[in-house]
Amino acid sequence: MPVTVFLVEDNKVIRDNLIPTLESLAAARVEGIAETEEDAMAWLDSHDRHWDVAVVDLFLREGSGLNVVDRCRARAPNQRVVIFSNYATEEIRCRALQHGADAVFDKSTEIDSLLDFLAQLKGP
Repeated sequence: MPVTVFLVEDNKVIRDNLIPTLESLAAARVEGIAETEEDAMAWLDSHDRHWDVAVVDLFLREGSGLNVVDRCRARAPNQRVVIFSNYATEEIRCRALQHGADAVFDKSTEIDSLLDFLAQLKGP
């Protein structure tokens, strides 16, 4: 069974490239997309426990990915939240983990690590 992904990403080019990559290389299924913090919160409210991992960009068209991560604190134990950002500095990594992220991946250098993370969620 594929991993169900909620993608919070405001850049259409990145979304258009990331979705097929996740679906083909990580056996994931992207079930929802949001471009803003408000849209992400609304999607999370209406889909409660019907996702496995939220992949969240840090800087959104409106709002912050860190606030989306915060909103996910009440998630089920099997649900994961990761930051996928071009700004994965050491400070950002620490802040994201403090906000409840399970992992932080740099868009430009750690796509393989993100795919590995998703593959581990799927299991054997």
